Amino acid sequence: MTPRLHALLDRLGATGSLLCAIHCALLPVLIALLPSLGISAALAPSLEVGFVLFATLFGLAVLVSSYRRHRALRALGLLIPGLLVLWVGILYAPLHHSVVPHAVAMTFGGTLVGLAHLANLRLNHGHVHDATCAHGH
Repeated sequence: MTPRLHALLDRLGATGSLLCAIHCALLPVLIALLPSLGISAALAPSLEVGFVLFATLFGLAVLVSSYRRHRALRALGLLIPGLLVLWVGILYAPLHHSVVPHAVAMTFGGTLVGLAHLANLRLNHGHVHDATCAHGH
């Protein structure tokens, strides 16, 4: 994967994750407004699982690939806890059914995932291809 593609993927991951965190922060308001807008909240759980699954697969693919280049654990050290919080927020029923704690957990997890992509972008930007680099010149 080229450095330019790594940068693009990290920017996409960071933007998507941070937008997800904003969405999760506003989720309680959205849930309250859905019935008045004539929209069912039945779609929300499957969409949420889909987004978290995508964030997991995308984040792991991009950050593990980048780790092979820069060998720094900082980005993965943000990604893994962020993904764990997101999955607990979905799978742990008492948390999932408590609107405000669920929104806080999902916002926190999404923010960690977004910060992981930003950290990875920075690590990739600072990476120098030299004789010790596995990707060389």
